[in-house]
Formats: sequence, C-alpha cells, structure tokens
Amino acid sequence: MAPKASPHPGSLRSDEIFSDSHWHYHEVHQIICPFEGSIELEVEGGRHFIPRHLAAWIPAGVAHRVSIRRVRSISVFLPEALVADDERRVRAVLVSPLMNAMLIEATRWPVQEKGVTPTRKAFFGAFAALCAEWIENEADLFIPTTDNARLKRVMDSTAAGMGENLPEICRAAGISERSLRRRLKQETGLTWEAFRRRTWILKAVSLLTETDLSISELAATCGFQCPSAFARAFKATMAETPRAYRERARRQWAAS
Repeated sequence: MAPKASPHPGSLRSDEIFSDSHWHYHEVHQIICPFEGSIELEVEGGRHFIPRHLAAWIPAGVAHRVSIRRVRSISVFLPEALVADDERRVRAVLVSPLMNAMLIEATRWPVQEKGVTPTRKAFFGAFAALCAEWIENEADLFIPTTDNARLKRVMDSTAAGMGENLPEICRAAGISERSLRRRLKQETGLTWEAFRRRTWILKAVSLLTETDLSISELAATCGFQCPSAFARAFKATMAETPRAYRERARRQWAAS
C-alpha cells in the first residue's frame, strides 16, 4: 500500500499478491506497472484494465479501488508537488523502454526507507520530470459502467465476446437497438461499435503477452474479420502494431 503521505519519493515491489481494496485515495501520486498478470482499477464511471507492461497513473487525491490477482508489479510514489497533473484522472499509460528501465531501477529505493541521498533525489527528480510526458502517452482501455440494468446486460454480453449480433443481444436484454444506441452514447460517450472494439483490443493486449497465438489466430479470437483490420485497430489504440507490442513486452518482461 502507498504511504499516507511521504516527504520523499520511493518504490514498492509486489510479488504475486491478491488484493481487493476498498475505495481510497493517496496523498501522493502513484504509477504502478504489472510485469506479470493484470490489474483492474475502478474509478467513478468505470474501470481501467492494466495488463502486463502498461502502467496506471493514479494522481494524488483521486478515489479508486484496485483488484489484483497474482500480479508482480512495481509502483513508484511521488510527492504531489513533483508532478503537475491538472486533469486529475487515472490513466492507462503506454510503457516506453525508458520508463520500464527506470521503474526497475527505482526499486533501489523502497518507499519505506527514510532519508534522501543525492543520487536518490536526482533519480526521482528525473523520473518525475519525465512523468509529465509519459502520462500523455495514453492507451484508451477504459471500460465505462452504467446503473441502467438493460444497458449493463448489453455491455456485459458485448464484453464477453457475444458482440457480433447486436439485434439478438438487444432482444435478450429487453431493449430496442435504437434505444440501446441512444442510451449508450448518452451515458458513456461511446457508440456500440466503439465500445465493442475497445473490449476486443483489451482482450488482444492480454492474449499477446500471455499466449503464443499467431496474429491471425488472435485476430479471429478477438472478433476481427481479418488480421489487417485487427492491426489497424490495435495500432490506433496502442500506438504500435500487435507484433511490435508483443516483441517489446517480451523483451521488457525478460529485463524485469
């Protein structure tokens, strides 16, 4: 867990823990990166899924709840004054090779250790300065939630991989397709197609790092009609091709 408040930055390395936290907030900024497994991070209005080799940026003062299942991760905690974040929102952040290397190096200074050496101060000063750039490099894997029972049934069915036949899903949920499209856009800001595509990409991110499925097999598993359509959609969200993401994630996993 993060310290209630810390006058100095530091890190926390966690190995294979299980945790369902209550709603809480930190008095410091946190950036957490799972090197194995994935993290589900709930905020007001929805959930962020943070698979391996993405990171979650959690600003100081933002309420959230975390679900962790056998995750190996590294967190860095930074005093609020070190990083300006006017938007004050949780984000899923793409992890660059530099961020990955610095997260690993940060474990030299556990947050529980008191005292600040010149090296520690210089390292976390550079880390904090780079955070301003890193948190702009965002992967939009946020899955909105709703209190509307019928709308939620449609969203759950779509996320579960039943999203090709929208009329059938709507019949099962007891809502017309026209009403579904209007209400989904009003409550989440997403069209049904955009919501479906986001859930497909989220599934693909996990499968790319956790399985040896070929890109063609993975595209079909995630609902895409062809590998090229999958590659375009994946790159639009993750800023690199599925193959490049898999290769980079594996290199970074080996380095961790």
